[in-house]
Amino acid sequence: MKKMLTFALCLAAVGTMSAQKASVDQAAKLSGKLDKLGEARALIDQSAADPETMNDVRTYYVGGKLEFDAYDKALQKKMINPNDESANPIEMGQQLLRGYEMFMKALPLDSVPNEKGEIKPKNSKDIASKLNGHYSDYFNAGGTFYNEKKYFPEAYEAFMIYGTMPDAPFADKNVKATADTIVNTSFFNAGISAYAGNALPEAIMAFKAARLNGTNNPQNYVYELACWQYLAQKDSTIEDTAKAAIEEIAMAGHQKFGMTQPLFLNNLVNSLVQANKGADALLLVNEQIAANPEMASLYGLRGYINDRMDNDDASIEDYRKAASFADADFETLKNASKKIFKTGTMKYNELDGASADKRNDVKVNYFEAAKSIAERAQQMNANDSDIDYVLESINYALETYFK
Repeated sequence: MKKMLTFALCLAAVGTMSAQKASVDQAAKLSGKLDKLGEARALIDQSAADPETMNDVRTYYVGGKLEFDAYDKALQKKMINPNDESANPIEMGQQLLRGYEMFMKALPLDSVPNEKGEIKPKNSKDIASKLNGHYSDYFNAGGTFYNEKKYFPEAYEAFMIYGTMPDAPFADKNVKATADTIVNTSFFNAGISAYAGNALPEAIMAFKAARLNGTNNPQNYVYELACWQYLAQKDSTIEDTAKAAIEEIAMAGHQKFGMTQPLFLNNLVNSLVQANKGADALLLVNEQIAANPEMASLYGLRGYINDRMDNDDASIEDYRKAASFADADFETLKNASKKIFKTGTMKYNELDGASADKRNDVKVNYFEAAKSIAERAQQMNANDSDIDYVLESINYALETYFK
């Protein structure tokens, strides 16, 4: 009786496995039939979830082939009639994504050694052919998804597939020869898509991929910085990781673009100052001042460093120098007026019993000097409430302290 029960259980297991393999066979017969794609997908998903067939390469090979056959069929219909509803661009993009996902599961299973320890792939060649043949379609699908506001994961995944495929083991010579500029554009597009979809960690991955691949797009660096800064504001537990990443990106951006993109030096300096590396920050800025002695923002930046290092005299000297340039920018002028006014207030508090000459020196060289600089800044940006407050404070001090 026991033997009969064991035999019956074995038969039941074989029957279940055969049923799942039959489901894959049934799905394969529906390949290329757009109206049956949903049914075929359900059969594949059922087999992929079953322990008996979830590690069977044919499950995923057939699953991927279903998608690419559906895409090709829809593309054929679209060429005949661009308005054919069965050739929906969004659905076609989904077919590309699902097909890629299925094939990525199939490839490693296709190279599992057999009972003799031999590796004899049966489907890899066809998988590679289909993926390489549809390579450019992924970039186009990414654009379609993005335009339809399907930023993440759809547009992101499509652009990332396009960006990563040239380095894939199965890539053919034409795919491998894709220019880095195009690859980096796809990575950037993936990053922008994830950014628009509020998927910041994925956006960082895409922007970093382009950066490490030598992108010449400064905006790629800017967005990568912005993602880390935003993440750090939302989650204090990653603050140290974010600081290190920001310093790395800013350094890379500064080394690549120099003072054509001052944003990177500004971020790098800020990172160094926050990490108590003021001396390193000064060294960097001094090198740039030596190369660009007429750039007001550099003196303002050095003024900021000296201020944070409590080198008040050096900071004041730098800010005065920065403000002396006719083309000094708004932020530099605003920061200079703040620093000079703040220092003037400190000096005024030390004037008790001082001579009229000393009082006048503080009035002219600090309060009036700060006011003049602040007024220049206000002319550049009359809507800035910060500079309005600075001017109000300076005027109050002049009217109150120096009657």
